[in-house]
Amino acid sequence: MTYEITFSKQATKLIKNLQLDVQKRIKNKFREISENPFRFIEHYEGDYYKLRIGDFRALIDVDKEKMVILVRVFDKRSRIYER
Repeated sequence: MTYEITFSKQATKLIKNLQLDVQKRIKNKFREISENPFRFIEHYEGDYYKLRIGDFRALIDVDKEKMVILVRVFDKRSRIYER
């Protein structure tokens, strides 16, 4: 069973503004984590998890019961931890 992945408006906007080859790499990584998310993500703070994709980071929530991954924040590594 795979997890459904949803994105916040902020994450969607940032991904759409990236170069197409970078967008493709990001989409492929999210496809991979939908199959087995805990292979790729690390616990961050509280209920958040983080995912590394090259120079980018995603802060995500995982609802294990509903099998949903919510990408709350997506940005470059240098900016994401300032939030």
